Amino acid sequence: MSSSGYGVVAGAELTEAVRRAGADHVEPTIAGNLAIRPGGDDGGWARNDVYAGARFASFAILVPGDLPLLTATPAAVRDYFDAVLPIVRSVADPGAKIVFGSGTARTAPDGMPRTEAHRRFAEVLRTARDTAAANDLRIVLEPLSRSETNVLHSFAEAVRFLDDAAIDGVDVVADLFHIRNEGESLDVLRDHGDRVGHVHVSDRGRLPLGAEGGDDVWRDFLTAVHDGGYRGSVSLECNWSRDTPAAEAEIRRSLDLLRRAHDALV
Repeated sequence: MSSSGYGVVAGAELTEAVRRAGADHVEPTIAGNLAIRPGGDDGGWARNDVYAGARFASFAILVPGDLPLLTATPAAVRDYFDAVLPIVRSVADPGAKIVFGSGTARTAPDGMPRTEAHRRFAEVLRTARDTAAANDLRIVLEPLSRSETNVLHSFAEAVRFLDDAAIDGVDVVADLFHIRNEGESLDVLRDHGDRVGHVHVSDRGRLPLGAEGGDDVWRDFLTAVHDGGYRGSVSLECNWSRDTPAAEAEIRRSLDLLRRAHDALV
């Protein structure tokens, strides 16, 4: 399935554990982790020193929750991307992917009509796409559960949104956690396989793969992604134990299960 390997979404505190566990790549979070505010919330953005000299193929959590993308001025939105995406570029592989989920930041305020929310988010997404491209990065749009945002919930809805707004150059993230929460059929990944730009996988409720209380739906999900033709990178996005040695063991087991599932598909 994955020509770019298997990784783990992680903050700085788990980066070394992810590497020791044998991941092919780490997927750092951006807002408040890779990009930090040394002077506090009112200061500018700077790169977290722990990432100096590193290189990554994908990133998550692009926008902080305190930047209301749909009501902020276009200049404020542009300023954020102009400040943060060069920081990402400084530690990114050429063409690295940035997952644009950021549910709190993109949530429409009460009373904003859906059509207006979509119009404004389309403007934001174009700005993010163009600024990313200028930094040799790629934006991939992540549909999010209704519990996280009121804008774009399903994979199919995200595809329609991009087509209706004529936004090219942006693919869609297939995240099993959100697909489950929205009750979306896995067939959408076969029907729109050419639109899958990145994959996030976890067991039930963002458990590590194979955890007690989990199930085998993640295997069916990977099969559907493979059937749709996707052959790019896959990242685990799970809630790991707070104890680092325990988290490392969970990551190692999840990666092993992921690779074995891949071997069964090829």
